[in-house]
Amino acid sequence: MNLTVIRTALPEVVTLEPKVFGDDRGFFFESFNAREFSEGTGIERNFVQDNHSRSARKVLRGLHYQIQQPQGKLVRVTSGLVFDVAVDVRRSSPNFGKWVGVELSDQNKRQLWIPEGFAHGFVVLSEFAEFLYKTTDYYAPEYERSLAWNDPVIGIEWPFEGEPLLSKKDASAPALANAELFN
Repeated sequence: MNLTVIRTALPEVVTLEPKVFGDDRGFFFESFNAREFSEGTGIERNFVQDNHSRSARKVLRGLHYQIQQPQGKLVRVTSGLVFDVAVDVRRSSPNFGKWVGVELSDQNKRQLWIPEGFAHGFVVLSEFAEFLYKTTDYYAPEYERSLAWNDPVIGIEWPFEGEPLLSKKDASAPALANAELFN
């Protein structure tokens, strides 16, 4: 198998580490293989949309989720370094409100699987970062929701000093206690 699956503190969120073949010419790896993803994680999903973003240092995107048409996301960084976060926003979950964070970079080539029912966000730690998302459902702006990145109830330990660069939407996102969430 060309994929190592690393479990996180939240059992549904997994880090994927591809086998990279490299020499003095460069490198090659399979960034996605449906069979290995399914065999390695036990998760079967059909990805329907790819997204690509580029962000500058200290840009924080998130914490986003869709309350209907929820999206599972398989994310990776093709250039730069980010701290990527998943938060369980399912009220019925024993891990409700808990988070996990993983560094993703062009160097470690790791990916993170964020399942449906989790909010997702990241902050850029390098000069800039390019970020790719594979999603299991289409973007539906009428169902998109956000959580406050700095909600003390969630208590994410973001690895930067000062204030991040936020969109207006993310700057006004509600706390977990006031958000529309999954049951």
